[in-house]
Amino acid sequence: MKDHMISTLDDLPPVTSWLTDMDGVLVREHKAIPGAQDFLDCLRENNVPFLVLTNNSIFTARDLSARLEHSGLSVPEENIWTSALATATFLSQQSPDSSAFVIGEAGLTTALHEAGYVMTETNPEYVVLGETRTYDFTAITHAIRLIESGAKFIATNPDVTGPSEDGVLPATGAVAAMITRATGKKPYFVGKPNSIMLRAGLNRLDVHSETTALIGDRMDTDVQAGIEAGLRTHLVLTGSTNKKEIEKYPFRPYRVHDSIADVIAVVEENLKEAKKK
Repeated sequence: MKDHMISTLDDLPPVTSWLTDMDGVLVREHKAIPGAQDFLDCLRENNVPFLVLTNNSIFTARDLSARLEHSGLSVPEENIWTSALATATFLSQQSPDSSAFVIGEAGLTTALHEAGYVMTETNPEYVVLGETRTYDFTAITHAIRLIESGAKFIATNPDVTGPSEDGVLPATGAVAAMITRATGKKPYFVGKPNSIMLRAGLNRLDVHSETTALIGDRMDTDVQAGIEAGLRTHLVLTGSTNKKEIEKYPFRPYRVHDSIADVIAVVEENLKEAKKK
């Protein structure tokens, strides 16, 4: 019987496309992290396909492009992939041109409209919960009653808190937990760590997981999602994870770097390897 060798990530083809998280990787507290623009320039100068990812569903890709520009980073809107866009893509595949009762802001409602969905308060197929700075008790109550009546429960992302200048704010995951306690129904979360968000991004770029890497700053969302999507994962230590915390998890990133600046050399090395093949 012939032995079968188990391939490792080092046996995969060179990386020729990249997915990168936004907060903690490219920006921190609305300021560009040193080396972030150099990294983006390296990708563009070498025509490397890439997407900037965020679980934030509040803003449209155009809004986020403008906000990044204000932070000192140039990222075209077509290179931004949000949990709202991933949710709209997922729903359009599950049930095209359907209806939803939506709790969220422009990032989510715009994405769903563009996916052919109708926003309604009457007999929707889905209740879709996203991020908003003004969660309304009346809307949440209506969502609970619709779910009790049979509407399917979808949420853009599981994050329980979000940052603000005054401290943390309750986020989608926290509000979803409240609705779940009231209805007994758990939502299907589309955003990270669900790898479906990454796979939808790969489809958008028209690239393969074997030749794509992910950069993130969190083990429980970025690295987990990347591993489950079959990507090589690069953890940077400029966000919410330090080296000691890595040991708490039963999985490991492919590589660990101090910051995004250190990944530029990895991009260049992979491009050289790709040209040899």
